[in-house]
Parts: sequence; structure tokens; C-alpha cells
Amino acid sequence: MVEQLTSATARAVGLLDRGVIAAGMRADINVIDFEELACARPVMAYDLPAGGKRLLQGAHGYRATLVAGAITYRDGEPTGALPGRLVRGGRATAPAPSPQNSRRPVT
Repeated sequence: MVEQLTSATARAVGLLDRGVIAAGMRADINVIDFEELACARPVMAYDLPAGGKRLLQGAHGYRATLVAGAITYRDGEPTGALPGRLVRGGRATAPAPSPQNSRRPVT
């Protein structure tokens, strides 16, 4: 089950540096206290542009979340560490720019 939720999912979407704990990988890890694991009550947040709303639901029992080796959450509270980056597709490496897709100034 863990393999299907981690490395199989990462491979399926092309994130080849995720899903396993090994040298050179990003090693995003959740440390979970299964005795305390539970869902929090859902809440509506009105924080999207134009007054849009979204449903948020937290969880209890996550002791730590590590992203790329940095602790980003400890006991459900953010630590301020932001080691992540925007994922723009499932490429292991970015392709070299080509003349067809380079931006030109508008004249």
C-alpha cells in the first residue's frame, strides 16, 4: 500500500525524484503517530480571488513533515521552512529552450 501511495504515484506523474528514501532523492517524509491520527472538522475558507471559497480539513497525529530534508511542520504547526518549489510538470530535468517556444517582446 505504501509503495502505491508513494513511488508508484510519483512515477505515474513523472516525478522521478520522489517516492523513495535514497541518496539524491527529495525525501519528502511524514512522521505519523498512528495512535493520535484523526481528521479535524472541515472549515470553509473564503480566501480565493473574487471571494471564492474552499473547504479545508486538517489532521491530528502528524508529528513532523520533512521536505527535501527540512522540517516544514512540527506537530501541525508550520516551522517557516519553505524548501519546496513549483512543479511545472513531470520532467526529471528541464528541457533546453527552443526557438519555437522562446518569448519575444511585443512591439
